[in-house]
Amino acid sequence: MRWQIEDTPAQLEFRAEFRSWLAQVLPDGWVAAVEAGDDPALEKVKAESGFNPFAWQGTIGRSPYAAPLWPKEYGGMSGEVWMQQVIRSELVRHRLPTVSINLLGVGLAGPTLIEHGTEAQKERYLRKILSGEEIWCQLFSEPGSGSDLSSLATGAVGDGDEWVVNGQKVWTTIAQFAKFGMLLARTDPDVPKHEGLTYFVVDMKAPGVEVRPLKQMTGSSEFNEVFFTDVRVPDANRVGQVGDGWRCARTTLMNERVALAGISLDPVSFTGGVRRHPWQSYLEGVPDRTDPLVRQRLAQLYIESEVKEITAYRANSARLGGQQPGPEGAVNKVFNAEYNQRRSSFAIDANGMAAVAWVPGDQRAEGRAQTFLRARANTIEGGTSEVLRNQMAERILGLPRDVEVDKGVPWAEVRRN
Repeated sequence: MRWQIEDTPAQLEFRAEFRSWLAQVLPDGWVAAVEAGDDPALEKVKAESGFNPFAWQGTIGRSPYAAPLWPKEYGGMSGEVWMQQVIRSELVRHRLPTVSINLLGVGLAGPTLIEHGTEAQKERYLRKILSGEEIWCQLFSEPGSGSDLSSLATGAVGDGDEWVVNGQKVWTTIAQFAKFGMLLARTDPDVPKHEGLTYFVVDMKAPGVEVRPLKQMTGSSEFNEVFFTDVRVPDANRVGQVGDGWRCARTTLMNERVALAGISLDPVSFTGGVRRHPWQSYLEGVPDRTDPLVRQRLAQLYIESEVKEITAYRANSARLGGQQPGPEGAVNKVFNAEYNQRRSSFAIDANGMAAVAWVPGDQRAEGRAQTFLRARANTIEGGTSEVLRNQMAERILGLPRDVEVDKGVPWAEVRRN
């Protein structure tokens, strides 16, 4: 039997309130089809209404339900973690997206601005992040600074009330679509690497910003390299104090791991384009489910799925007191990344030759291959599993830190490749 945390009276009331709101904003017939479990009817409603996930982002983003933990004054509810859990469960039930199309904005930029931004920055950016009107990207990693992010070389030099930025970033997700980016740049090369960084909001359409998409083995180009050539950034776009960028970046990174820990690459049912329950879609894509070995693997994966959900719930519950995400985000991120890889790999194994050769137009086979290939990046993005395991060892288990040969050495004096 599936584990379940029973709703309290307050949670029942909130769930009913959210369902009522969904009934008001969704196309006629949508909720009725969900209640009846009538997939063909839901497919018809979706097709006839021309349901668009971008338009849906605007609908939920202009309500307080898109980010219930955010302050009311910036579009949230000043709510509690359980509200987020209730909303997510109802979105799944109603076959609606559980992840914002502006994931990096909602999951990373928003919490960082709420914690470190000025009042003017919060007023300017937060509501448009929720509505999806302005897409965001994260400009952190560089060709020579990935796992050791604080060694980055992209520089920002003050010039009156502006900063002039030069350098290169890489692995920047959806940079080609982004309006704004979270930029971490070096403003003082003569102090140790963590101390000379400053955090900025950069306009991705500003003169001197060049985005070059990177072709991936999936065939898509969600990652990019970004070049900055004398890009001028107003000081009003600086987040936090000069030289305090590492503290701001840590807020972004901790929230990134929480966001990625909740992402699943589950295959979906493509019938009519309607997303079905992830496990239902997954099971339909695994042949020979009567085979004892196959059933054993499926049972193990399901157990891991439940453990993942419970662990994430416990970690989120720790934030009820308003705490910022801590090292527990690394635990969930590592587990989720490796779970996605195990699950997508088993789907390939279970389908044998059908997983590597299929009739053109077989969307289930294409989706299975896409999921398998995309999952390879899960253990790299948002912090590699190796680095995150080091953090868990140090910050959770209390083990000694790795030797830092450049500790206390000015960045300009550190040898780099």
